[in-house]
Amino acid sequence: MPSNQPIVLLRDNETEKFLPIWIGAVEATAIAFAQQGVQSERPLTHDLLRDVIVGLGFTLTRVDITELRDGIFYAELVFDSGVTVSARPSDAIALALRTSAPIFVAEDVLDEAGIEMPAEEEEAEAEVEAFREFLDQVTPEDFEGGSQQ
Repeated sequence: MPSNQPIVLLRDNETEKFLPIWIGAVEATAIAFAQQGVQSERPLTHDLLRDVIVGLGFTLTRVDITELRDGIFYAELVFDSGVTVSARPSDAIALALRTSAPIFVAEDVLDEAGIEMPAEEEEAEAEVEAFREFLDQVTPEDFEGGSQQ
């Protein structure tokens, strides 16, 4: 992207919406490593956190993207003990991928920031191309101060 800032696209399993979240390069690498099954010789930060959680006998049951406020997404880690911990979505996603925890997005967040993309393959390809063009021109600052129309 022109700004060289990575983006995560979360896809809603029940609708045709995608949620774009801009993330840092380090977190993008951590997410990509988890998706590709890359194992480092020594644990990276998200691997370490997973190991600490397991070592303490807890299970990460889910990740919730809870809100969008002033252009910033917020997330929570939800544990089997009922404890929730605030987290950046990028870190929460990286951890969810390492623990096989599902990722959920609050309906109001998806309504506000989700982007609809049709399931029909030809339409989807055109929409993806249009979305790529949109991403080439948009910056994270464009989302500050509320939703765009």
